[in-house]
Amino acid sequence: MTTLTDVTDGATAKGEQTRELILSTALRLFREQGYGKTTMRAIAAEAGVSVGNAYYYYGSKDHLMQAYYDLLQDQHRAAVEELLAAEKAFVPRMTGVLRTWLEVAAPYHEFAGTFFKTAADPKSPLSPFSEESRPARDAAVDIFRQVVEGSDLKVPADLRAELPELLWLLQMGVVLFWVHDSSDDVRRTRALIDRAVPLVDRLLRLTRIPGVRGVVTDLLGLIHSIKP
Repeated sequence: MTTLTDVTDGATAKGEQTRELILSTALRLFREQGYGKTTMRAIAAEAGVSVGNAYYYYGSKDHLMQAYYDLLQDQHRAAVEELLAAEKAFVPRMTGVLRTWLEVAAPYHEFAGTFFKTAADPKSPLSPFSEESRPARDAAVDIFRQVVEGSDLKVPADLRAELPELLWLLQMGVVLFWVHDSSDDVRRTRALIDRAVPLVDRLLRLTRIPGVRGVVTDLLGLIHSIKP
């Protein structure tokens, strides 16, 4: 006997499949045609759904990209779980998290440049600093919170509280470099990570030296004064 619950569950599962189909189709077209040239109508046609159905699940291309942000963070978090559970030293933890992001994001490198033009606009909802991007941003910062909390890194408590967001900003710098990196297998970005993370580690450990403590206090004061 078919129950109302069975019907509801079936409809929910079908709706989720349609949602995933539209998103995967959109991401493929973004890679093949570029973000700017891909329309919602083209996405719907390629996915085999009506335009109205596409807009039902995603109100615009911006909503599709926000869904991509969320997907990327979910994939990144899952990919680093084993590393963060097994490794305690800060340098390999941080290096591994950044390198894993490169692997997760690799399929989208070709269209990242055209997409970045939109995301770089401070007023764009696709900006990584926008309110619309907050869920993905918070998820990314949480990964770096895990990096810090589970590591052997010892820094002053006030700096430790700000460190996850500062490490996320470091990742944003790496992402910008990655967008413009045309080397084979983004070799230069990998080299940047491998050289930068040990340097960051050394600088952070210096913050426990009494003579450096005042500089850290001034730096944190600057950060607090400009944060929204």
